[in-house]
Amino acid sequence: MKVTGSAVSLTVAEPEASARFLEQTFGFEREMAADGFVSLTRPDVCFNVVYLRAGLPTFRPRDRAARTADGVLVVLVVDDIDAEYGRLTAAGGEVLTPIQTEDWGERYFQVADPNGVIVQLVQWITTAPASVRA
Repeated sequence: MKVTGSAVSLTVAEPEASARFLEQTFGFEREMAADGFVSLTRPDVCFNVVYLRAGLPTFRPRDRAARTADGVLVVLVVDDIDAEYGRLTAAGGEVLTPIQTEDWGERYFQVADPNGVIVQLVQWITTAPASVRA
């Protein structure tokens, strides 16, 4: 198998609101859009984020068309988590989970888009701080 691209498609109530959030907050750009559909990309991200309006008649399988992206995390790995946290909080962004460091070296925080999709920014650290190791 040869994979030539990848995307995560999220069904939400208002695709435009989520798309604007990724554009304004994280610098994504629209690659394609139509009624009830927006595909976003960044040159440094290896997948597209696609928002689909819940209930689209073209969604398959039909019995799942109205479900929304509940409990889904869109994770972006960054090189300076503290700078991103500072940038977003200074801009008045609502942080769901304040910056934390896990024992296994994952330093992260979470925000939500207008449809409730959680965007988690992560930086992997090689050594956890002493406060985490204790």
